[in-house]
Amino acid sequence: MLEYDELRLEMEALEPQLDELEKAMNMEQLEKETAELEAKSSAPDFWNDAENSQKIMQKIGSLKNKISTFKKLRESYDDVLTMIEIANEEEDASMLAEIKESAADVKSDLEEQKLITLLSGEYDSKNAILTFHAGAGGTEAQDWVEMLYRMYNRWAERHNFKVELLDYLDGEEAGIKSASILIKGENSYGFLKSENGVHRLVRVSPFDASGRRHTSFASLEVMPEIDEDTNVDIRPEDIEMEVYRSSGAGGQKVNKTSSAVRLIHKPTGIVCACQTQRSQLQNREYAMRMLKSKLIEIKEREHLEKVSDIKGEQLKIEWGSQIRSYVFMPYTLAKDHRTGFETGNIQAVMDGDIDGFINAYLTAKSRNEI
Repeated sequence: MLEYDELRLEMEALEPQLDELEKAMNMEQLEKETAELEAKSSAPDFWNDAENSQKIMQKIGSLKNKISTFKKLRESYDDVLTMIEIANEEEDASMLAEIKESAADVKSDLEEQKLITLLSGEYDSKNAILTFHAGAGGTEAQDWVEMLYRMYNRWAERHNFKVELLDYLDGEEAGIKSASILIKGENSYGFLKSENGVHRLVRVSPFDASGRRHTSFASLEVMPEIDEDTNVDIRPEDIEMEVYRSSGAGGQKVNKTSSAVRLIHKPTGIVCACQTQRSQLQNREYAMRMLKSKLIEIKEREHLEKVSDIKGEQLKIEWGSQIRSYVFMPYTLAKDHRTGFETGNIQAVMDGDIDGFINAYLTAKSRNEI
């Protein structure tokens, strides 16, 4: 049957890409490294250093996941070709829809795994800390922050990542003034680092009785969660700590005693806060990890030699230098100004379907186009 012949040719054209992916992943080296680490884990004194042992076990799990994910892709590819051959021989048109769906899944998985090979940065495999800030515009801007906050939570759900609330400050009438969340999942920072910047909203405001069109801005900071043992030179005298009563929509997750902690890094003006842990000490630890993460993220982004080179003026939010615009009126469009990628399905985007933007950024970045 013609449809099966066309589908077979389409799938066979993917084989060179699978071979390139296997080479890029260096599967042989991954399997060798896994075997070496498993041999270490079998040593009688392996658990004497519990912290190091835990890191080795996590590394083994990560390597095994990469290997099994690629092998599953290869098996799915072979299965689709087999199904095409059987259905074509029997001239069974009833299987066409199912095979097309399986073929689409293989293409999607292949593209996703190809993108992961582009995540070669030192911190790309880490969890991501997202911090949202409302721009000028009062309630309208704070409502926009809440929309973005929901969008990234939905994105995390789509990827089976866990989200942990770190800090949350309600808007005066509606929305959110600022918030911080931790998205836990392998490569979450590598994917989300492209989202760092100013996001612009154009819509008819639900808070304007005259039904006028408004433009609002919100900034998103994305940084990798840095391991506790990562050495960052922060002098104690450069840190100012403030303690305050927790607030916001954290419900039972937010401790209402004066245990919330805000850390101010005096040389740069960076402020990090946490209010969702059970004690002041835990909140301080989280805030300090956020501060370390932010300093390292800026150092990497600005190509600085050391953290102490960071200057306060580099931290200003430049409204108008938006990375992306979201238009609800007079037409619907979400457009990334760095890559040119756009989609008219604004509702899907607000429901967390932002992989197209992320993929376009990573691809362009790998080609040095941005």
